[in-house]
Amino acid sequence: MNIWEAFILGLVQGLTEYLPVSSSGHLEIGNYLLGTSGEQNLIFTTTVHAATVMSTIVILWKEIWALVKNFFRFKWNDEMEYLMKVFLSMIPILVVGVFFKDEVESIFGSGLLIVGCMLLLTAALLSFTYFAKPRTKEKISWRDAFIIGLAQACAVMPGLSRSGSTIATGLLLGNKKESIAQFSFIMVIIPILGEMFLDIVGGDFAAAAQSGLPISALIVGFVSAFVSGCLACKWMLNIVKKGKLIWFAVYCAIVGVLSIVLPLF
Repeated sequence: MNIWEAFILGLVQGLTEYLPVSSSGHLEIGNYLLGTSGEQNLIFTTTVHAATVMSTIVILWKEIWALVKNFFRFKWNDEMEYLMKVFLSMIPILVVGVFFKDEVESIFGSGLLIVGCMLLLTAALLSFTYFAKPRTKEKISWRDAFIIGLAQACAVMPGLSRSGSTIATGLLLGNKKESIAQFSFIMVIIPILGEMFLDIVGGDFAAAAQSGLPISALIVGFVSAFVSGCLACKWMLNIVKKGKLIWFAVYCAIVGVLSIVLPLF
């Protein structure tokens, strides 16, 4: 992977992480089109995901800082309850990461058929939110937080959008558009940063460097994903408020079909 390929893939990750179109699926498509593959891709993917998490912290820093301050006050209030619900939502993805990490990683790089099918599933989920009867719960319940967490755990599949799955699930459960979008973006911060930390401790980054992945490519990919992620995060928050997710359903359906058909030619 050279610097230009890293820049393009970082840009793809940043723009698609917050849009309900599956950043992992688009990275798989990007790797297919660019001809980049191998062990180093997993490390690069973790790096650019960490970059978009940093962009979340930048865009939502007021909300996140308020949660952090309340956590260390050890006082039960609305902010502490919200944070505990975020932690609850992380349990399913933690279970997947601990017990099924190797199985999940084996799926990546296995071709575009799975990506295409999962994109079609993403399109179906987003379509359901368009036709579902809207409700407006004042707060995300404990039950809803856990179910949204289950949706995030399922979205480890390349092509099944994490933000699309969690936001669609939250909307189908009757939560407000603004609250579920913010909850969806915050709940992914710790799992992705934790995964990157484990990769560093486990020596995966050193192994990637030995496999020929230039450090410069990681840096370029990180910066590209971070800058584009900041723009996409703000854009997506506004889109969810306006309820225009149906167009992303159409997009996912088209790209999903192309992903299935493209390898046949």
